[in-house]
Amino acid sequence: MKKMYGKTKMLTKTLTFCCASALLLAGTAATSDAAGITVYKDGDKYVKMGGRIQLQYHYVNPDIGSSSDDLFFRRLRPYIEGSIHKDWKGKFQMDFGKAEGENEVAVKDAYMQYLGFSNMKLAIGNANFPFSRELLTSSKKQQLVERTFVGDHNYGTPDRNAGVHLTGHAMENKILTWGVSASAAEIDPDNKKLDFDTPVNRNDDFNQGWMIGGRIDYHPFGLLKFEQGDFKRETKATLGIAAYTWSNDDDNNTYTDASGLCTGSKCDVDKATGFEISGAFRGYGISVDAQYNIIKPELIDNTVSSGIYRNGETDLKNWAIEGGYMFSGNTFEIGAGYQSQDTDGYSDKWTRTSFFGNWFITKNHDIKTQLTYRIGKNLDGVKDNDVAEIFLQAQYVF
Repeated sequence: MKKMYGKTKMLTKTLTFCCASALLLAGTAATSDAAGITVYKDGDKYVKMGGRIQLQYHYVNPDIGSSSDDLFFRRLRPYIEGSIHKDWKGKFQMDFGKAEGENEVAVKDAYMQYLGFSNMKLAIGNANFPFSRELLTSSKKQQLVERTFVGDHNYGTPDRNAGVHLTGHAMENKILTWGVSASAAEIDPDNKKLDFDTPVNRNDDFNQGWMIGGRIDYHPFGLLKFEQGDFKRETKATLGIAAYTWSNDDDNNTYTDASGLCTGSKCDVDKATGFEISGAFRGYGISVDAQYNIIKPELIDNTVSSGIYRNGETDLKNWAIEGGYMFSGNTFEIGAGYQSQDTDGYSDKWTRTSFFGNWFITKNHDIKTQLTYRIGKNLDGVKDNDVAEIFLQAQYVF
């Protein structure tokens, strides 16, 4: 009876927030412009402003322990982009929804970009690192409310990093695209995960280091952009590979003593390498994305066996697949996804099964409401540590 009451309570909360979100979005549906708003333009000079608002309701119901829920701004990101010289532009974007600790505002994109090359762009500053198709797919263009293991910076996928970033394409219709980066990148030490963070939002205990990497994507039927959902019903496909290597510069190893040992649940990371293979298909209203990552981190202390590590190292294996069907009219989409994570330190694989439904009010990603129901098994690799979650998110992009 108690379990049934909990489910009824969860459903009531979900429906209430869903209705409120729908009313909110319906009142703003006529003003969307995903490309931002150009507030000034004179020849090559321009200033553009835009942003995204994501209001999320998250309900957690573990098998062991009490349920909890929260309503918060998952992302609240304004940006300004502009140019005063031909072939140059600058952009900066802040996130007021990701305020934690001393970082009341998180810096996201913050770079200058040169566009004068043929088939290539050069960005200098804080920008996306070219690893993980799911990470490179903007949060505003995802099918699931939250990214899976393969696109999560907590589990071996690099975050935005400060450095030099080259992107380009080759062949007709951009059949081949590529990206290369060399940057500073930091890791937040935690034996339960491999958490990459940008150096522009650092905490005092972050491991500092340098990273290089790159990717190549092949699009046999023409460019398939980094976005999910089949709105155009044009047959598209892509296959990508990527890799990176990160090395600690030994400037900030706060959890390693003079003898090179670490105690506790946080230990300093010495180095990490990653490899990705990913693919996607669009056509006939069907959208499918699949990806596999293998990440190999090593701790400075090679005696540590806790969390994801065994004897100071691990193979962090993540894979995910998700697919959806877009109904005629590009208003509603339903689908499902499955993801898995395994490490040397786990007793059982951590898996998540998701079911989702999305309502595209403007028949694209600009204004939408998303509902994801996710079943997690063996959280953190602990057998029978299970949880059910509901994510309900209202999005407005301008």
